[in-house]
Amino acid sequence: MAGIASCTPRKEVGKSPFSEDLPKASPLPFRPELTPEGMIIHGGSFSPDLNTYLYTLSDAGYNRFDTYITEKKEGGWTEPEKAFFNSDFNEHGAKYSPDGKTIYFTSTRPTGIEGMSDTWHIWKTEKTADSWSTPVFVDIPNLRDKSVSHPSITASGRLYFHASNPDYSEMTLYSAQQNGSGFREAQNLSVTQNSLACTPYISADGQTLIYAEISSQLNLMISKKNSQGDWSQPVLLNKEINTHGQGNPYLTPDGEYLFYTTGTAPTAGKAPDWQVNWVNLSLVLPKEN
Repeated sequence: MAGIASCTPRKEVGKSPFSEDLPKASPLPFRPELTPEGMIIHGGSFSPDLNTYLYTLSDAGYNRFDTYITEKKEGGWTEPEKAFFNSDFNEHGAKYSPDGKTIYFTSTRPTGIEGMSDTWHIWKTEKTADSWSTPVFVDIPNLRDKSVSHPSITASGRLYFHASNPDYSEMTLYSAQQNGSGFREAQNLSVTQNSLACTPYISADGQTLIYAEISSQLNLMISKKNSQGDWSQPVLLNKEINTHGQGNPYLTPDGEYLFYTTGTAPTAGKAPDWQVNWVNLSLVLPKEN
């Protein structure tokens, strides 16, 4: 585990980029008031300047997913409202590109392509002079028959996401390189070759990957690229993070703060108790041996 811990030195937690209390040795809930009673939060992410927060809510039965947006203005955050790209279909997993000019998200809206699987696919909207473009389908040529979800992209244009069969079986991680306005065929990530995995997040420089490994619960794992460009053996983030079942990781652009969703599983007659937590990443990396 020394390879992970030595890549990121432990540093003193600095000034918070948000108005909330700063997490120190342990994770803190992030804006729990964003989750209305009876609803489930499925994680969120920020614009590169940290002034806009996109997050997903669903009903307790996972029948309806919507993306919400709130912005930091002088005096605090605006009242959340449905995001401008939200539709009558389901949407979740929205992430900004590192330059802030594109938002990638997942939707069940029809692609309009004959023979396409009727399930989750990646879409994008691009910033214009005064607004955002109409969302367009992001075609991953060799995964058209799959459910494709939770995109994030590097500054060099490599898209990371998870994909599965439409029944959510055989879920694992993929990446695809941008090719003009589209993407090349996706490649299965070697880092998860022998395991089921979901909800990846890739840092803007493409050097840090955090994702949820699927076992008896979801556990957050981290891997870094070595000098040869290969992924290191993924390791488990420590017990401060991996407590109940975690997913939907997100890293702030400076790589300092980790946000993730955690909570208990649903029980009969009761919705799962999920919340978004945040923590200084250097405080929860595996310790050197």
